[in-house]
Amino acid sequence: MSNRRSFLNKISILSAVALSANIFQPAWSRNLKAAVKNVEKVNPADLASDDEFWYYVQQSYTISANFINLNNGGVSPAPKVVADAMKRYYDISNEAPSYFMWRVVDQGREPLRKNLAQLAGCDAEEIALHRNASEALETIIFGIDLKAGDEVVLTKQDYPNMIGAWKQREKREALKLVWINLELPSEDENYLVKQYTDAFTTKTKLVQITHMINWVGQKMPVKKIADAAKKKGIELLVDGAHTFAQFEFKIPDLNCDYFGTSLHKWLGAPIGTGLLYVRKEKIKNIWPMFGAGDKEEDNIRKFEHLGTRPFYIEQATDKAIDFYDMIGAKRKEERLLYLKNYWMEKVKNIHKVKLHTSFKKEFGCAIGMVSVDGKTATELDNYLWTNYKIHAVGINWENIHGLRVTPNVYTTTKNLDRLAEGIEKFAKG
Repeated sequence: MSNRRSFLNKISILSAVALSANIFQPAWSRNLKAAVKNVEKVNPADLASDDEFWYYVQQSYTISANFINLNNGGVSPAPKVVADAMKRYYDISNEAPSYFMWRVVDQGREPLRKNLAQLAGCDAEEIALHRNASEALETIIFGIDLKAGDEVVLTKQDYPNMIGAWKQREKREALKLVWINLELPSEDENYLVKQYTDAFTTKTKLVQITHMINWVGQKMPVKKIADAAKKKGIELLVDGAHTFAQFEFKIPDLNCDYFGTSLHKWLGAPIGTGLLYVRKEKIKNIWPMFGAGDKEEDNIRKFEHLGTRPFYIEQATDKAIDFYDMIGAKRKEERLLYLKNYWMEKVKNIHKVKLHTSFKKEFGCAIGMVSVDGKTATELDNYLWTNYKIHAVGINWENIHGLRVTPNVYTTTKNLDRLAEGIEKFAKG
């Protein structure tokens, strides 16, 4: 009788916990969980056009109802669970910062490092937690030993922060920057690879590759360029700001030595989160940006001596990983590709409209660029905002001129129908 009574008590407790969880779990969360379960056996490519499923994903975000945000390439909003976690960690930290921030909240850093490493497909001892891609990449740019006359290969289409950092080293230390000027978009891998390999000389020490040219959404054949570089003893730095968690890949598969990304873009982590990957045997060769003992230290944590910072932002990243895993990497990739191709298909045959991004999966994903002959990117940007309350971004950088359009998983096809309507009316004057 005693055993039976104990068993019944346990069942009652478990039932109460389950009931409580069901009551306090928001409706959007329950609905999304059920929706994900219902599509477990559906091919991700087939699911990409299922607006009913992606409606439940949309409900996971607190997006503005006042306008259509199509500039997720700059920075993406975090799902509700991520924003809530960040606020909760902040409240905890603020009760007694020196205790809760360092002794409680920051204890999640090592588990977070392991979770990010699992997502990246590498060793946890190769991942440093940073605040954005610029900080991660500039840690390598300013930390790698180079001398006067050493050559670094990069493109004019790379991100301005990286270009500015390299130009600073060029001025201070007389490095030689070897510039490539890419004609984009391109669906010719041989052309893209050749632009880099033709620039290699016996003095080339490092090549920087932007994994996805953020202005136009051009995917670059990083692995092929890396393989060619490695044959000549050249190290590889990859700017992955726009690729990590946008489409599926593992960092080691790129055959790079260094990789930096922002987590507040496609992973949907809080604003001010990023990571740096350094191949394990290379850690000892890189100076940390902030003083952290000996350069030769081979501990990845030497790149995290940033001083006091908002730990509550960093730790909410785990919830972003959970959300990303729940949706599924392949599902997300296919949906983003579908959305980009959806609006581009609608405008591709409009007179005067020109597209600057490939439809093909091998050469693009979420980001697309459009222009209208005889009009500037700024004019199109202003027209869409004034008349349709569509937020995108006009780009004028080197030989790239157009409007960058970047949907996210919460974007609906109705949103993109309005975009297409606006582009058509603008083009027709």
